[in-house]
Amino acid sequence: MQQWFTDAKLGIFIHYGIYAVKGIAESWSFFNGRISYEDYMSQLDGFTASNFDAEYWADIIEKSGAKYAVLTTKHHDGVALFDTQYSDLNVVKKTPAKRDIVKEFYEAIQKRGIRSGVYYSLIDWSHPDYPSVYEGGRVPEDLSTVNRFNAPTDGVQDEAKWQRFLEFNNNQLRELLTNYGKIDLLWFDGDWERSAEQWNLPEFKHYLQSFNPDIIINSRLQGHGDYKTPEQGIPITRPVGPWEFCTTINSSWGYQHKDNNYKSLKQILRMFVDCISMGGNMLLDIGPMEDGTIPERQVETLLGLGKWIKEHEEAIYGTEDGIMQRYWAGGSTLSKDKKTLYLFVHDTPQESLCLKGLSTPIKRITVLHSGKELTHEVHGGVPWFNIPGTTWINIRPEDAHEHITVVKVELEDEIDMYGGSGAVVTHN
Repeated sequence: MQQWFTDAKLGIFIHYGIYAVKGIAESWSFFNGRISYEDYMSQLDGFTASNFDAEYWADIIEKSGAKYAVLTTKHHDGVALFDTQYSDLNVVKKTPAKRDIVKEFYEAIQKRGIRSGVYYSLIDWSHPDYPSVYEGGRVPEDLSTVNRFNAPTDGVQDEAKWQRFLEFNNNQLRELLTNYGKIDLLWFDGDWERSAEQWNLPEFKHYLQSFNPDIIINSRLQGHGDYKTPEQGIPITRPVGPWEFCTTINSSWGYQHKDNNYKSLKQILRMFVDCISMGGNMLLDIGPMEDGTIPERQVETLLGLGKWIKEHEEAIYGTEDGIMQRYWAGGSTLSKDKKTLYLFVHDTPQESLCLKGLSTPIKRITVLHSGKELTHEVHGGVPWFNIPGTTWINIRPEDAHEHITVVKVELEDEIDMYGGSGAVVTHN
């Protein structure tokens, strides 16, 4: 795992494609029969990207505090946002936009130092060679259950077609990894429809690494990915190893006209804080309109998120996951030297904060956004059994931030937390 990913904390996910024309679910709307394939593809005629401004997108992403961005270069519908030479089904050749969205976007973010992530669908429900074999090579007994977009409906497998499709994927990925600057991360989707053997793993991963040995690949690669990517439901406990939580800003990945079910800024911040408290990143998704306009509500959320992060960046960038929630329920982070603990306070404090199990002496406590120094008291404890008392940090309502308050606890030494039976633990 590359250190930049562990330190990034925030990424921006962008679902942009022809599905924004009618404001319908990307790819799934025709796969599940909610709209005909022909009606879905008629959106090609309405995709203009007339207001798409890569520099503006990059500026908003930078102001959000994100360190990387992931763009849907091709979803399951097979429509590429780049000028691929291996299919005419792309926005350059088949839409009024006639622009290589991928080229413009990565040029804009790379010059700002934002890492480049490529979303690429391994499956392609428009490619004639894709529905040529079955998942795991097993033909279902009841062919009426087969979807024509992902398996041969006549029950006959064609391995030659499948190998041709794999070569098609390899060719498009080579284009993405060689024509658009340095790509730092591959965000695959759709691996579930085939086995690792059918995807030609691990050879396929070795092929991808040949273009950039440092490239990071998400977990949707049939067990051959580098980090976990839980979706929509934030983990209750910390996943093992590096991880990232991807979530929508409202209820939809791509732009949908009627979706006003937006998460509030406070909710977004809470999810973000929960992620970094458990050592993960948050990949927050936005869905631009077909003309490339990012909806105002989404822009406001990104800017609000970035404002809070800038005021508290010391507690975010370059930190590690904090102490267990049994010690502090609001989530926390730790400095790399483990001598500074940052506590996240979600509600307006009335009198004091309760920190349990801290064995290391405290040097100083401050409110991070204001610098105000806070007093504290320690009550209880059994020193002869190495059981620490409870630390009460005195704080008033007027000391709180309007969203989430960060309390900085500077320690005399590396942090030790009581683990029971006189034992101490560092963190998590």
